[in-house]
Amino acid sequence: MPQISVDYSPSLAGSFDRRALGVAINRIAVRTIDAKPEACKTLFRQNDDVVVGEGEGVDAQLYVEFQIFPGRTPEAKAALSEGVLALLAEHVAPAPGTRLHTAVYVADIDRDAYRSTSAQG
Repeated sequence: MPQISVDYSPSLAGSFDRRALGVAINRIAVRTIDAKPEACKTLFRQNDDVVVGEGEGVDAQLYVEFQIFPGRTPEAKAALSEGVLALLAEHVAPAPGTRLHTAVYVADIDRDAYRSTSAQG
C-alpha cells in the first residue's frame, strides 16, 4: 500500500515518461507518508473521453489518486498532494494552446476490506 492511479487525457500520451513519473511519485510517497518502497504500486490509465466545463477550448487532465491505509496526519496527506502536484508540473507540460488541469486526491482505504497478494513466475 499505497495503490496509486494516474488518469490522463489522450493528448498527453506521448508527452511524458510514465515510468519516470511513476518512480518519482513512489519516492515522494516513501518520503512523505512513510510508505515502503516495495508497497508503492502506480497504475497509469489513459482516458479517451475528457470533457472540462462546457467542452469549449482544448483541455487536458491529469488526475492522481492515492489509496492508503488510515493513520497518516492531514499534514502528511497535504504534503503528499502538494509534492505530487509539483512533480506533475516538472514531468508534464501541456501542448501549445492546451490548458492542463492537474489534481491529486489522497483517500484512506478500509484496512479490513483490502487484501492483496503477489505471485512469482
